[in-house]
Amino acid sequence: MPTPTLYDPTHAERMKELTGLTLASFRSRAAALLIDFLLAAALFMALGVAAIALVKYVPAIHDWQAHRHIVIELNFFDNWVSVAYLAVFFGLSLYWGRGRTLGKRLMKIRVVSLRHHRLSFWHCLERALGYGASTLELGFGFLQYFFHPNRQTVHDRIAETIVVSDKRNGPGPA
Repeated sequence: MPTPTLYDPTHAERMKELTGLTLASFRSRAAALLIDFLLAAALFMALGVAAIALVKYVPAIHDWQAHRHIVIELNFFDNWVSVAYLAVFFGLSLYWGRGRTLGKRLMKIRVVSLRHHRLSFWHCLERALGYGASTLELGFGFLQYFFHPNRQTVHDRIAETIVVSDKRNGPGPA
């Protein structure tokens, strides 16, 4: 007879460490997401302009592209490349910022893991991909903020994170 698998609450201590932190408001989270999305769009356009310049000034690429019709659109949700770009952008921004993207820094909030003291790249990417799940069903995943006792949205629960006020009001390292 196989040995049964038992529940192991190894991350319960981490959750206790986070007790008492002030959760971020919906308004500050929405503003941070908007700022980050605008930054993602600006970087996307800058990369597009650089790519156009590369095609124009590198003779080998210019000659190869001379008889091809190129269409450039700024449409984030039209193809898998745009979705992958956004996931990588948000994932890396959160990882390199140690729980704070530029928008979150400006809004004085940060993302904290419920399991670990530091967010891993995988958690950040998982959370970024979770934005897609939160967007499904007309954005209901974002509105779950108002119904969850710890103000977690779908992407927070996927990545096992919470978003807290970054005013140093309690325990919980970045």
